[in-house]
Formats: sequence, structure tokens, C-alpha cells
Amino acid sequence: MSTGIRITITKTAGSTPRDAGTQMMVWSDRIEGTIGGGRLEWDAISEARQMLTQGKSQQSQTISLGPQLGQCCGGSVSLRWEQADALAPQDTRPLWIYGAGHVGRAIVNVMAPLPDFEITWVDTHANRFPKTDQTILVAASPEQVVKHAPDNADHLILTYSHDMDFALCHAILSGPFHHAGLIGSATKWARFRKRLAALGHSGEQLSRIACPIGDPSLGKHPAALALGVATAMIAPQSQRTEDKTA
Repeated sequence: MSTGIRITITKTAGSTPRDAGTQMMVWSDRIEGTIGGGRLEWDAISEARQMLTQGKSQQSQTISLGPQLGQCCGGSVSLRWEQADALAPQDTRPLWIYGAGHVGRAIVNVMAPLPDFEITWVDTHANRFPKTDQTILVAASPEQVVKHAPDNADHLILTYSHDMDFALCHAILSGPFHHAGLIGSATKWARFRKRLAALGHSGEQLSRIACPIGDPSLGKHPAALALGVATAMIAPQSQRTEDKTA
């Protein structure tokens, strides 16, 4: 891969289009990612391409969005330009999704562009997956792969089978995990809770599985469910980012 210029937001103050840690790559003929668009990004890309022409390797600058660029955000952004071949690796949250049906596909479509998540997608047959860049696992019994998930993984259970859903709930509850969500109704979850409790899972553990998932006010269309699920998952991440940069 050819060397380009990586632009990183290193610090923000006030109202800004993107948070600290946001990156983009600039080459002479293309870009990857975005630091928020508008005049800030336009000028940053222009500066990066000048660096490529001049052979300059690194520089930093703090930009006041209102006084210097006429943007209405009103805050300031500190940028670092540096020679690089790719975006720098960032901390990600492992997200394991079970089921490649309509809802599973909708959720992956919403979550995949977000840099905060590393998706592993599980289903029973390879032909159930669309063409995708995500990591896929084909398993006749998806509950058998749960033990390979990281201890801090989030799990979303969206399969075509209630029996499979139940087996996945039991497997996830039997080991360490961050959080889990199960597609279905309150009635389905009440029945699952009773059966899972009989297998020895405590009420505290069972409370870590959310069911139903999504935001009822958005409706039950797969895209609406995906938006509700994504909102619930990224809100805590946004709060952690604000805490780190305050």
C-alpha cells in the first residue's frame, strides 16, 4: 500500500463535528474516513496533499472553527498530520451476532460502518450470509462457538429457531460476557427466563440479557429494529468517549 498522510483529531474543545481520536487517510488520488466534513476537512485534506508533494512527514495545528474557518460549531480542533500507510488500529468492542436473516442483516448494515465494533457473524449455513467483509462463522450448532467469543463480547441472538435461541442464551450465560440481546417478545423472554432459571442461572445473570431488543416506538421493521439496537449500543460508548476527553 502506498504511503499517505494520516490525519488525527488529537483534542477538541467546545462544539466540534467529530471527537478526539477520529482519523482519516489522505493519498494523492483518494481518501478514507472523515474527520467531520466541511471546511475543516477540506483544508486538512489540502494540507495533507501539500505534505505529500513536499515530502513533509509530520505536523500539528489547533484550529478555531469559528474565527479561522467560519464554521458555526464554535469549538476548536487539534489535528496531527503524519505519514502512514493506513489508519491506526483503534480499541474496538467485540460484537457477536447470531443469525443472518432480515434483522441480522439490517443490524450488521448499521453497525459495520461504526469503528467501535468488531463483528463476528454466526449462522448455520454459508448460503445464509450475504456478501460481506465481516468475519463469519458457519456452525451447525451456533451455541458451540460461544466459548470462543472474548470475555468482553456483546452478543445479539437473532436466529430462525427458538430452540437455537434458547441454547445460545444458556451458552452465553454459562461463561463471561459483557451484555446480550435476544430478539422476541416479552412473553418469549418470560418463558426463557423460567427455563434458564431451572438450569441454575440467577436472576442477576438473567437481567443481563435484554429482550425484547430495539426501541418499540420505532416499530418492528428490521431497519427500525436495527436503529434501536444500534442506538442502545453506541450510547454507552459515546459517554465513555466524552469522559476520556473532558
